[in-house]
Amino acid sequence: MISWLMIPWNQISRIVCGCFFSDRNYIHMMKANLDTLQKTLQELENGRDDLLGRVAIEEDRGLQRLAQVEGWLIRVETVGSHVNDLLKDGSAETERLCLFGYFSNDCITSYNYGVQVSKRLEEVKELLSKKGDFAVVAKKIPVPKAEKMHIETTVGLDTMVEMAWNSLMNDERRILGLYGMGGVGKTALLTRINNKFVEEKNDFDVVIWVAVSKDFQNEGIQDQILGRLLVDNEWKQATENEKASLINNNLKRKKFVLLLDDLWSKVDLNKIGVPAPTRENESKIVFTARSKEICNYMISDQQIKVDCLSPDEAWELFRIAIGEIPLENHHDIPRLARKIVRKCCGLPLALSVIGKNMAYKDDVHEWRHAIDVLNSAGHEFPGMEEKVLPILKFSYDNLKDVEVKLCFLYCSLFPKDFEIEKETLIEYWICQGFINANKYEDGGTNQGYDIIGLLVRAHLLIDCEVKTKVKMHDVICDMALWVESGFRKQQETIFVKSGAHVRQIPNAINWEIVRRMSLTDTQIKKISCNPSCPNLSTLLIRQNSELEVISVGFFRFMPQLVVLDLSENWVLTGLLRTEVLNLGSLQYFNLSSTLVTMLPVDLMKLRKLIHLNLEYSSIYDRLVGIATNLPNLQVLKLYYSNVYVDDRLMEELQQLEHLKVLTANIKDAMILERIQGVDRLARSIRGLLLYEIWAPVVILNTVALGGLQRLKIVRCNISEIKIDWKSKERRDLSWEGFNHLSAVDIFN
Repeated sequence: MISWLMIPWNQISRIVCGCFFSDRNYIHMMKANLDTLQKTLQELENGRDDLLGRVAIEEDRGLQRLAQVEGWLIRVETVGSHVNDLLKDGSAETERLCLFGYFSNDCITSYNYGVQVSKRLEEVKELLSKKGDFAVVAKKIPVPKAEKMHIETTVGLDTMVEMAWNSLMNDERRILGLYGMGGVGKTALLTRINNKFVEEKNDFDVVIWVAVSKDFQNEGIQDQILGRLLVDNEWKQATENEKASLINNNLKRKKFVLLLDDLWSKVDLNKIGVPAPTRENESKIVFTARSKEICNYMISDQQIKVDCLSPDEAWELFRIAIGEIPLENHHDIPRLARKIVRKCCGLPLALSVIGKNMAYKDDVHEWRHAIDVLNSAGHEFPGMEEKVLPILKFSYDNLKDVEVKLCFLYCSLFPKDFEIEKETLIEYWICQGFINANKYEDGGTNQGYDIIGLLVRAHLLIDCEVKTKVKMHDVICDMALWVESGFRKQQETIFVKSGAHVRQIPNAINWEIVRRMSLTDTQIKKISCNPSCPNLSTLLIRQNSELEVISVGFFRFMPQLVVLDLSENWVLTGLLRTEVLNLGSLQYFNLSSTLVTMLPVDLMKLRKLIHLNLEYSSIYDRLVGIATNLPNLQVLKLYYSNVYVDDRLMEELQQLEHLKVLTANIKDAMILERIQGVDRLARSIRGLLLYEIWAPVVILNTVALGGLQRLKIVRCNISEIKIDWKSKERRDLSWEGFNHLSAVDIFN
């Protein structure tokens, strides 16, 4: 204890007076203040949690939390930390008190501690009083000046990047055209220019990247520009003229750079709404094209030709693609590798694709065979078809299995740069018979992923940023269509249309010969024709935001149709009736994410059907007779539809002997318990929605539900969810948990 003789009298006087006469009375009020501090801190933390919940909702909508909200949260965190440190000493300090709490065994320490408690209490009260000030917690995120884009290692572009950059920094230059043959590296060059705006200091307000295409329409370009300029989506309902006005009003106040990738014809920037670059606004436009004529049409101030690589540059890029190991496996491989490089004629795309494919070849005979294959395709390439496609076809020819080749060619059914869900792609392949589902316990899914891996490694497919998706490079897609058409010697049997410019089914379709057809992301509102399609096996009508009705007769003459996908037509309500009778070959039927409320009357007569997807649909059908009428069903997806598993449906599901994949909705705890008791049925469950279940305890068994991937719990009143780790025989297992579970959502 500190000796009182060592303390100045004025401090002793202040402490004594503080004990008996002060309004604050830090020592006597210490215990009460501690209790109040603890309760007030809890209130503050509850307020913080409520605010964080509101912030999370707004951030999920793409908004950014306000600085004052972030500042308040940081202060709460800081003050909370100080208070918790203070509360740790609370018990020890209160034990020092004596004389009914008016005095202490160590008055100096207790007084100072009491002062700190009072101070922190005021801080907490102040923060608590301000928690209700945040009527608005987030704001729209400001559009970044430029967005850095991913790009692989490039060779031979440095000089052209500097040339293009210097041109853009020149006040006399307004429009810059980059042209060259397909696969030569124009997109890579434009990407590096884009990234230079991120890396180098400049005074431009915004840099906009637009991916154009051969079948571009003005609205497609407008949508990409507006998506870059505006955070909200209100503009999506505007007309083409209204979008042009929005773009013009936004850009005329800015010093902008517009990067247009892959022009195939003249783009009327005035109709799109882009102000012409002038000396006054100091804006710039850069575009890529395959021909110099496009540069002339666009009235470019400067044109830069992107040439193929020199022999040394081509060798450098090829070595990067294959790595050093193959070159060291045999003394003759480097000589053969240089032969392959010469066959590629300096085309970066071909060098990269073939090089990465050869990276796995460690036997000299494989390299000699590669030379033979390239020689048989010819080494003089006067045009695109002669230069690029045969070289790209080499990677296709190198696929050893016919089934893998069929799977690859099937990908040409999707629009260029379309991101394809791997799971959906595999489902198509299975139903088309490219994968033998009966050969594998999992129905062929794993083999499907193996094939996708082969195609990605062969650089015939590309992994997307979203790991569940892949896409096909547009030149690779050209090659696939080239192969499908018998190298341009036959009429095209694949029909693919997409984009805002498609407002009705084109009249030019030769329905008699078409084998596969895709209408994706169009503006078609109604399909009312009655075509005769004796050879059509796949029909994808997906993601058409305005499609409302498909007429009665459309499906009447499609006897060979195997895959029918009508998913993500969000406003589709009117659908086929009895004509489903004529779809006797149908194996895949997808109505997910539509407003269709009733299944076609004769759906239950499609006895070959193996895949039925009704997820996120408005279907109310109870699926009466599904076991009897659809005996071959292997995949049934009901997740987030209006179809719930009840006693009757569960009895029918148990009779589906081939069922391998089930996503289901359950609103009865007893049904949930029963379904876990049926091993084969429970093992098939991949997605599970528990809706409005009222039960004190719900048990989820990790063995029974071992294949579960998605779990959503909505509006349930469940006190406890127990996880059962034991098998049916009550054995402890060597693993714990749901090994495949990737998403759990709980909503009140």
